[in-house]
Amino acid sequence: MSKQADEVLRNKGTIPPNQNNILEKVFKLSERGTNVKTELIAGLTSFLAMSYIIIVNPMILADAGIPHEAAFAATIYASVFCTLLFALWVNYPVAIAPGMGLNAFFTYTVVIGEGLTWQTALGAVFISGLVFFILTVTGVRAKIVEGVPTPLKSAIGVGIGLFIAFIGFQNAGLIVSNESTVVGLGDITKAGPLIAVIGIIIAGFFMAKQIKGGLLLTIAITTIIAMIAGVASVPGGMNDIISFDLPSMSETFLQMDLMGAIGYGVIAVIFSFTIVELFDNLATLIGLTKKAGLTDKDGNIQDLDKALQADSVGTMASAALGSTALNAYVENATGISEGGRTGLTALTVGILFLFSLLFAPLVGFIPSVATAPILVIVGALMLTEIANIKFDDYTNVIPVFLTIVLMPLTYSIATGLAFGFISYTALKMMTGKFKDIHWIVYFISIAFIIHFITGGH
Repeated sequence: MSKQADEVLRNKGTIPPNQNNILEKVFKLSERGTNVKTELIAGLTSFLAMSYIIIVNPMILADAGIPHEAAFAATIYASVFCTLLFALWVNYPVAIAPGMGLNAFFTYTVVIGEGLTWQTALGAVFISGLVFFILTVTGVRAKIVEGVPTPLKSAIGVGIGLFIAFIGFQNAGLIVSNESTVVGLGDITKAGPLIAVIGIIIAGFFMAKQIKGGLLLTIAITTIIAMIAGVASVPGGMNDIISFDLPSMSETFLQMDLMGAIGYGVIAVIFSFTIVELFDNLATLIGLTKKAGLTDKDGNIQDLDKALQADSVGTMASAALGSTALNAYVENATGISEGGRTGLTALTVGILFLFSLLFAPLVGFIPSVATAPILVIVGALMLTEIANIKFDDYTNVIPVFLTIVLMPLTYSIATGLAFGFISYTALKMMTGKFKDIHWIVYFISIAFIIHFITGGH
């Protein structure tokens, strides 16, 4: 066989790559039926699908008072660090970044709602990462996951989705405060809200057509429209677009206030961080690894504990850098669909994340009306979990309803969780369905009740 023909077949994945190749040794490409070209394309695809977080997360953190430049740098460095862990240690085709929902919880519930400083809130994030790590290595994590009822697991995702969408509508100016009705419709004849509506439609179209990088493209298009309409400033030159003077994390690095978090008594906050991170991340990892064929004949997932440990370490690192808890992104499914099967896919995403630091100046020109549509669309995508909820048992329906509705209405993910767990426990006990209540549910319910009694919101 000629060298040229051999190379063609190798690119198609028909011939295993050289066993001595360093990439083969690190990522076990042939064992998982893939090749370098496929992995690189998969990595690019995943990056395009989830790169919106580079723009959206710093804006959400800025609402908490974190300097935007430092938030941007911390978002990228935290994502790169944990994604490299998943690439080189876990060997998953999965990239990690600050979780949508967890960042909203951080800013709008903990900082704005509870009145904590962002430094104290970062301390709570760090502690939650440490707790998550301990739960994983001791095996307690598995017990918690087994114990929490399936309806509440699904309700958590749906409620967070509505909360994120609600924040998006507010940032767009589509939902505003109203003295008579608490909230009302904003003035959609104004340029800002109108551009956001256009953005939502564009993003919806791109999602329906499954266009790669659709959300990132939506941000670009709506930003250009906003610049034309005078809603956003226009870059004055190349220095406003790209710069080799990389953004600094000096204002957030190691600024987390651990003693402040402990002293404030934010047990319920730390608990909520841990619970949300546990279920959201675990559910996503299970779905992605199954899609990537990383399960054995009995359905067990390869190196799942290692992945969860990496995520918890990444969350602690993220808090130290100045960002929020990290999650595996469901958008990784786009890269896996392109054939990504190993950590080389994740490594590619990590390198592209790092490269995006050069465009820090440009991010400052992106208005909230351009990112708001992304929050709405992400919220809509999270509603799919509702399909897993059965509505034939009111001892399930009421807790699910309270969990979902109270997250956006009280502007607090923790409050939604609390009402969901407490009402589930109470209704099951009152109807004699004690077998449906795992001991961990009693523990979580009591913890939330104590939180309310001691002045929690």
